Amino acid sequence: MTDKSVSIDLSYNYEDLREPVRALCARYPGEYWRERDRESAYPDEFVRELTESGFLAALIPEEFGGSGLGIGAGAAILEEINASGGNSGACHAQMYTMGTVLRHGSAAQKQAYLPRIASGDMRLQAFGVTEPTTGSDTTQLRTFAEKKGNDSYVVNGQKVWISRAQQSDLLLLLARTTPKEDCKKRTDGLSVFLVELEHAVGNGLEIKPIPTMINHNTNELFFDNLEIPASSLIGEEGKGFRYILDGMNAERILIAAECIGDSRWFIEKASGYANERVVFGKPIGANQGIQFPIARAYAQMQAAEMMVKKAAAMFEAGEPCGPEANMAKMLASEASWEAGDTCMQTFGGFGFAEEYDVERKFRETRLYRTAPISTNMILAYVGQHVLGMPRSY
Repeated sequence: MTDKSVSIDLSYNYEDLREPVRALCARYPGEYWRERDRESAYPDEFVRELTESGFLAALIPEEFGGSGLGIGAGAAILEEINASGGNSGACHAQMYTMGTVLRHGSAAQKQAYLPRIASGDMRLQAFGVTEPTTGSDTTQLRTFAEKKGNDSYVVNGQKVWISRAQQSDLLLLLARTTPKEDCKKRTDGLSVFLVELEHAVGNGLEIKPIPTMINHNTNELFFDNLEIPASSLIGEEGKGFRYILDGMNAERILIAAECIGDSRWFIEKASGYANERVVFGKPIGANQGIQFPIARAYAQMQAAEMMVKKAAAMFEAGEPCGPEANMAKMLASEASWEAGDTCMQTFGGFGFAEEYDVERKFRETRLYRTAPISTNMILAYVGQHVLGMPRSY
């Protein structure tokens, strides 16, 4: 085990970003999100305004039309959306998925796509990794991209739980390009492609929506001899596993920040209701059975937030931060779930009514204990890669 030393500036909390995000979110109140939730509809107006305001391009360098900010700024933006009652899961992939193109794409790919992503002319929201038969074991995926001459690849296979594929112009796809039996290491032979969905859908790619308890616009993807240009390949063929892992720390940190935002929303709602709701002549918050769980949820949120800040500081400093990013995501998702459960219990029967938004946010925040990586997977990672215990599978 090693403990890396980084500087965390607690005096600066990105308030110059948070205030305009709050102002934008105020134009999309609970009823807006409830309507989209009932209809399983995508919050297109919200995402469009967020993009036009430059918030989703915060991490894209200025030379490509973005703001060139660090991941701490991106975390603050997504946290504030959730703390305002919204659901940044509708657009968070735009921040971390583009990192693969930025860090590993060619100069031509960066110039072709990043300015258009920054301006909103193109959306890169879809990330194609998970498969029905392999789950979290990415090295065993079966979707195969076979080289056809020098100009193209032909893709066959299936992906599942691919969110926002129908609301995206681009898909970041991980596929095998070398049979696994021909690879020396399990992580070899995987490649990353940037697929333009306008040309792919109906020409070898079928997208089938998956109805779920959470409005996450998720889908199954079926590839049947989809031909894509060789220029779709990002980086070096066969090195895609490393490219994908490179972007996952950013994903973990940003989603952890969203969970902190959810925690803030739940705690504010619960404490406000506990002060206002009078039973037997006094506010229910005077009862320790109500007050203490809310106070505990607040303490858990504060502790998780410190790990999120540490992971973000390490990421920005260019330090390896896999353990910190994973632990931040785990601790923040568990804090938000505890805060959500406490909020539901505080509201009692009213918590199940749509008009209070508690049940919607309760469902939304539960997702992050399972996806994009489950709590058990993180515990296994920490046990084996940080604490040096034996591999359990």
